[in-house]
Amino acid sequence: MSEPSPTGDTDFLHANKAKLKRGLRRFDVFFLLLCSLVGLDTIGSLASSGHQAFSWLLILALLFFVPYGLIVAELSASFPLEGGQYIWTRMAYGRFVAGITQLVYWLSNPVWVGGTLCVVAMETFSKFVYPLSGVWTYIAGLVFIWAGVVSTSVSLRVGRWVPAAGAWARIVLLGAFFVSTVVYGIKRGVQPLVTGSFTPTYAGLIVLVPVIVFTFVGFELSSSAAEEMENPRRAIPLAVLRSGILSFVMVALPVAGILLVLPNHQVTSLGGFIDACKAVLSVYGSHELPDGSIELTGFGALAGWIAAIGLIVALFTSGVAWGLGESRAQATACADGAGPRFFGVLSEKAGTPVRVNILSGVLATVIMVAALNITEGDTGKYFSAGLNLAISMTMFAYLGLFPALLVLRRKYPDARRPFSVPGGRLGAVAASVVTTAIVLFTLVQLLWPGAGLGWFGSTSHPDDSLPTGFAGERLEYTLTQLVPLVVFAGVGLGFVLIGRHQRGRAAAVDTVTSAPHPEVSMP
Repeated sequence: MSEPSPTGDTDFLHANKAKLKRGLRRFDVFFLLLCSLVGLDTIGSLASSGHQAFSWLLILALLFFVPYGLIVAELSASFPLEGGQYIWTRMAYGRFVAGITQLVYWLSNPVWVGGTLCVVAMETFSKFVYPLSGVWTYIAGLVFIWAGVVSTSVSLRVGRWVPAAGAWARIVLLGAFFVSTVVYGIKRGVQPLVTGSFTPTYAGLIVLVPVIVFTFVGFELSSSAAEEMENPRRAIPLAVLRSGILSFVMVALPVAGILLVLPNHQVTSLGGFIDACKAVLSVYGSHELPDGSIELTGFGALAGWIAAIGLIVALFTSGVAWGLGESRAQATACADGAGPRFFGVLSEKAGTPVRVNILSGVLATVIMVAALNITEGDTGKYFSAGLNLAISMTMFAYLGLFPALLVLRRKYPDARRPFSVPGGRLGAVAASVVTTAIVLFTLVQLLWPGAGLGWFGSTSHPDDSLPTGFAGERLEYTLTQLVPLVVFAGVGLGFVLIGRHQRGRAAAVDTVTSAPHPEVSMP
């Protein structure tokens, strides 16, 4: 039986929930969160900022990761309803705000899959397995995208194994990478560590905050399938705690390995983790080519091939994990009247939002093809623009999520809260304000990199903070972020207006059909 809803389900949404099939168990929720939190596409970006990445990683873990997890744990335990983030913002601010932010939140997934994950997966395949070029680049991207659509569309009892495989792939890959780093350090030495290089700076914060915050997000995804799991009030908070601790370790260790193995000038946003894998695995067999690059041989080549497959699986399951959560939230929004009902229909057989998933696949394909052509094959530039846009869209949605904690405490003071943010009202206010402020700061830095440089004694120029591939192109970069955000928010508004129109028509039909018919006397 579905959890009683304070939102007052529409008849259409209530009928849709009858199609849901429970298929998530406690460990499934843990694996899902681990896949959503540990995104290997950002590890290179973290390491490329040098040793102070560790300092900011720790600081933002305390200021953002911990309170963020506590907020989601309370909301999930208090309102374990299908749709997760959409339902919480809908209860707090109404359909209009919730519908727009949810649409942008959902669209971040095809942007991320088509504009970032595909790039890293193809780059990995090219470096370790076989070089991709021409039409094969597009074929590889299509396979990557549409295999994800299938994985999110099948029954949850089947689809849940994809995040499970991704979680184990991460554990094995990152564990093997760390062990290989130790072997490499023993045989060939490591880069020297200078204590002063760990000093956090404002210039470093500007570069790192978007990547670190994006690395730390995804706690709310499992809540989108709350009515498809057993005892969500307990399962989700426990999974948030366990996955949060493990994911921090799994991100910190490979960043340490990259910085220990590679000189700073060799670490790039796109290739950092890939290049580090190739470097450490060279201890198992390699030789230097005439151009100075390394070619893995013997067992080193086999280890590189296995690592490449593991990394591609990890990237693929990241997209699937986010797709499983975001597509359910978007389908819930459409079924609730914050979008076209057509996209709110769940599959009778699988109980999944197949229509939303197909639309997501189409959009991801368009983004992949367009970006490859617009950037003329410049994958570094393609990666920077795609990743930052995905982060921008996610931050836009979070501007409503974190303040919702305080709004829902005020609107529903008597709701049962098996878990609450520690510290009472003061603790809730602190968690909500700090996370919202960090999200707002992150969004500003994404739209205008370098904002605030010079205010705190820094001699760096704001243009030094522009992403890879956009040196001297601030206007072009800003347009890659601002224009899509405005367009997607406009699409969200269109979805909300369509949903409102359809609700009005349905209400009118109900009024007519339920009205008493006048008695007609027989002649």
